[in-house]
Amino acid sequence: MKVETQHNIGANSRILSKYYNPSSPLYYFTLGSFLIGSERSYLSSEMANVVDVAGEPIPTSSVLMAAAKHIEINCMSENVEFLKCKKKDPNPEKCLDKGRQATRCALGLLKELYQRCKDPMEGYVGCMYYHTNEFDLCRKQQQAFEKACPLE
Repeated sequence: MKVETQHNIGANSRILSKYYNPSSPLYYFTLGSFLIGSERSYLSSEMANVVDVAGEPIPTSSVLMAAAKHIEINCMSENVEFLKCKKKDPNPEKCLDKGRQATRCALGLLKELYQRCKDPMEGYVGCMYYHTNEFDLCRKQQQAFEKACPLE
């Protein structure tokens, strides 16, 4: 069942969708195309998805943790520029452009990784989700992912 409500977030008005599956204890929310929260007592392939139906990356904590090394290497300059800006001026409005650049880099990289290494990435993300982002419990899947998509 899908319930949509209108919410004002800053100057933007967005649709917040709440999905509920009566056959399982699942609630998750989307804001635009981003998954913003979840509760689940066990792993579901639906919750461990890396991309949405449109092929856009869903930046859940498991996806970001699995791709962290790739993001660190490939988006280093964008992230450093954003952090320098934040250090120089704590006013959030001053660094919005730098933040968008860092986000655009990470989301583009997630999409690229998923297209190049779909199965190993889904395996690693699913393991990370199931084990609450504990790297030590997902080393086998991590090795398969890093072999299929080597760090550049």
